[in-house]
Amino acid sequence: MRLKGKVGLVTGAARGIGESIARHFAAEGAFVYVTDIDQENGQQVASSIGHTAKFLLLDVRNENAWQEITDNIVEAHGRLDIVVNNAGITGFEEGFVQHDPENATLDAWRKVHATNLDGVFLGCKYAIKAMRAKGHGSIINISSRSGIVGIPTAAAYASSKAAVRNHTKSVALYCAQQNLKVRCNSIHPAAILTPMWEPMLGNGPEREANMAAIVQDTPLRRFGLPEEVACVAVMLASDESGYLTGTEINIDGGILAGSAGTPAK
Repeated sequence: MRLKGKVGLVTGAARGIGESIARHFAAEGAFVYVTDIDQENGQQVASSIGHTAKFLLLDVRNENAWQEITDNIVEAHGRLDIVVNNAGITGFEEGFVQHDPENATLDAWRKVHATNLDGVFLGCKYAIKAMRAKGHGSIINISSRSGIVGIPTAAAYASSKAAVRNHTKSVALYCAQQNLKVRCNSIHPAAILTPMWEPMLGNGPEREANMAAIVQDTPLRRFGLPEEVACVAVMLASDESGYLTGTEINIDGGILAGSAGTPAK
């Protein structure tokens, strides 16, 4: 029960990494607010967790919604200890869209940044305001391996995640300057097996081959799992990571360590 007595909010928690984080937080003793624009799946996640979870509809791009929700949480619990800014989009949710630096449209570029960057900015802003009363808390921003390296065919996504990486450090330093024990760290997953990947993997005999091709440059030669990200989030949310702030943690199977290490056959 590493999060016993804490109150947390997770964005984009209706599925994938966000769902897993919400479930792990509740299992470790936290009361968790499951937030998403996907009301049906979000409510199902919160209901399946039980009495220690509640679903709230939240569009992370909406500042008024952020203010209302965080004010209501503090009013109900007297505190907000953990905020995980996980909600994000790739820009390919509705099919193929050109996202290379030459052919991407300004509208497509802005759409990705509105969720991935503006949403994180607002999440951090209102997390700090909510945590100021108690003077402590943990903000966890989900960036990406793509925030560290360039992605030629997904330039907006890579740019937005790089900005999340840097903004995390600015938030960490600001909170320290304010004499707040509010820590802010970023997690950088690579290929994590979430529903986002399903259109590229398929369900037929080609699935295993597609999976192998995607992770062929990953030293551990497999996809990561949502729970492997969630376990790191639990650590960052807990008091055991009290000296970690402005830090980035890569969950990438070793791909950013350098050249790939090929397992012996």
